[in-house]
Amino acid sequence: MPSQQKPFFFDASILKHQSHIPPHFIWSDHEKPCDKPPPTLDVPPIDLAGFLSADPESVSNASRLVDQACRKHGFFLVVNHGIDMKLIEEAHKGTDSFFRIPLEEKERAMRKPGEHYGYASSFTNRFSSKLPWKETLSLSYNADNRSSDNVRTYFSDTMGENYAAFGNVCQEYCEAMNKLSLDVMELLGISLGVKQDYFRDFFKENQSIMRLNYYPPCQKPELALGTGPHCDPTSLTILHQDHVVGLQVYVDDKWRSITPNPHAFVVNIGDTFTALSNGIYKGCLHRAVVNKTTPRKSLAFFLCPKTDKIVTPPKELVCEENPRMYPDFTWSDLLEFTQKHYRSDMKTLEAFVHWLRQNN
Repeated sequence: MPSQQKPFFFDASILKHQSHIPPHFIWSDHEKPCDKPPPTLDVPPIDLAGFLSADPESVSNASRLVDQACRKHGFFLVVNHGIDMKLIEEAHKGTDSFFRIPLEEKERAMRKPGEHYGYASSFTNRFSSKLPWKETLSLSYNADNRSSDNVRTYFSDTMGENYAAFGNVCQEYCEAMNKLSLDVMELLGISLGVKQDYFRDFFKENQSIMRLNYYPPCQKPELALGTGPHCDPTSLTILHQDHVVGLQVYVDDKWRSITPNPHAFVVNIGDTFTALSNGIYKGCLHRAVVNKTTPRKSLAFFLCPKTDKIVTPPKELVCEENPRMYPDFTWSDLLEFTQKHYRSDMKTLEAFVHWLRQNN
């Protein structure tokens, strides 16, 4: 259960040099990072340009690889995605600059209790133990044309005009991720055997989350985690890593590492899409580790449905052999559950379904 206490405040500029880290950041023995770097996970690269070309062989190959990955662990790479590398580099550069400014300036964007956007310093306002060794800036992105400028205006309104240029970059990046997400949803629709546009249409007016992650160095990386083991409660995560290794996925009872690739996005299935696919495609437990010397950055776009959209699987995915796995719900229900009642882990969806049935 999230804690409303604030037992400790995370100031990376100080803590990254300390050899004795506060107990709030120490994880239990069975959750601590591996002593040695784990083996690399074999994640299939999906040629998105080939898929979008509608070439039958490319479409068949992409959908086959995605189907295999999503049934096993829910992770795959997207290459030839068409996103301008200059935009990606500008987003990373701006992220680095933001997290280097003084803490009191970052606090102007402080995330308020109960909200899912804003600056968070290790989530100390939500949790009292096993704190993640990181800082984040979460942005609310709305694909609805009437609110499509909301990321850009957030920076100007919250941080001031000096941050307008970075706001423009984040706005443009979110728009690119929105397009990429819908293309991936088209691919997922084909791989699941439903209408090509079914999931694309479902997410067309998405209300998603963009999160900038910053993992400072930690003098005791064997005790801490940048992000604890969890499955994403959202529908789809599109992640771009910098050059520093840190993302790990739990597959076949072992932790595996996903090597950074500047030309690829890491895509993984979240709990909401698990429900939407009637349990055919499953999210996978993953975490982020830290190191002693080098900060790590990542850009995460969490695709979410419009908050009042009913999450229910298409009829093609429900049959006698595969009956309904989860009750209908809205994304706002699941978001509220993770923000107010439950700390996301490997059993979030299971716990949410239990909570939903109790409250209905």
